Amino acid sequence: MMDSKTVPASATVGASRAVVDPSKPRAKAQYLDPATLSRIGSLEVVARQVVEGVRIGHHKSPARGVSSEFNAYRQYTQGDETRHIDWKAYARSDRYYVKLFDAETNFVCNLLLDASKSMTYSSGKISKIEYAKYLAASLAYLVVDQGDSAGMAIFDGKLQKYVEPKGSKRVLQDMSNELEKVVPQPRTNVGAILHDFAHRMKRRGFVMIFSDLFDNTDEFIAGLNHLRFGGHNVVLFHILDPYEIEFPLAGMWKFLGLEGEGEVITQPSRVRANYLKELEEFVGKIRKACGKAQVDYVLVNTAQPVEQTISSYLIQRTALANAR
Repeated sequence: MMDSKTVPASATVGASRAVVDPSKPRAKAQYLDPATLSRIGSLEVVARQVVEGVRIGHHKSPARGVSSEFNAYRQYTQGDETRHIDWKAYARSDRYYVKLFDAETNFVCNLLLDASKSMTYSSGKISKIEYAKYLAASLAYLVVDQGDSAGMAIFDGKLQKYVEPKGSKRVLQDMSNELEKVVPQPRTNVGAILHDFAHRMKRRGFVMIFSDLFDNTDEFIAGLNHLRFGGHNVVLFHILDPYEIEFPLAGMWKFLGLEGEGEVITQPSRVRANYLKELEEFVGKIRKACGKAQVDYVLVNTAQPVEQTISSYLIQRTALANAR
C-alpha cells in the first residue's frame, strides 16, 4: 500500500508544460479568457464567514456599522446617535434602545497556486497547472470586478512569487504575467505555505488554494486549520486529471513519479482496485478535514470546462449564503 503522498503521483504517465517563447510578444493577460469570463456571467464571490476590510463593501464584517440589515438591540448610552433609537421599543419598555446593524466591508483574497512538478501532468489537452492558472485568474477577475482586492502566491517547495493584493484591475495583468513565467519545481510544501499566509494576513479575508495536494496530508490539514483559526474564508480547489480520478488504463504502462518517486512498470488492471481505494481514502480524508474546519472543498476534474467549475461553485456558495 502506498501512502497518500505517492498514490496519486504514481498515476502520472507523463507531463506537459506550456513554454513561453521569449522571442514572441505576449498576449495581453493570457489567462484571462474573455469567452470564459462571459460564460461565467455576473456571479459574485460571497464570503462564508465575516471578513475585515478597509472600505465599505457588501460582505459581512465583524464590526458594527452602517448597513440596511438590522441585527440586534443594545441599551442607549450617551453619545449614541438618536436616529438609531427604536421608538417602538421605548414605547413598550420606557427605556431607550438603539438598533445595531451589521457593517459591510470589502475583502482581500489571496489565491495560492501550487506550481510543483506533479501539477504538470495531463492526459488530454490541458495540464493540471494550466487549468489551475485559468481557474485562479478568472476568480481573481471576479473578485476585483466586484470591488474587492486580490493577490496571488505561486509556490512549490517554497513561496516563489507573491503579487501583493490590490483592488485595481492592473493587478490582473501582473498576475497573468507571473503565471506565464512559472517553471514547475520537483517538490511542494502546501502546509508550510498555509502557515505562512496565516501569519501574513492581518485581517480576516479569503484564501483560495489550487493544488493536487500530492504532499504530506497531515501537514496540509494542520496548515488549513491554522488559516481557519485566524477566521479566514478558505476555499480548496482540489485539482485532478480525469485519468487520476478514473484510472482507465489497459495494457502495460510505465508510471513516472514527477516529484522524484521513481518509476513502476505494471499492468493497470492489476492495481486499479487498490489505486482507486487509496484515492478514495485520500480524497475522503481531505474532504472530511475541510468539512470539520468549515472550508469549502471543490473536487476539480480538468476535463470539465473552467467556467462550469466556477459557476457551479459560486451558485452553490451564493445559495448557502442567502439561506443563512
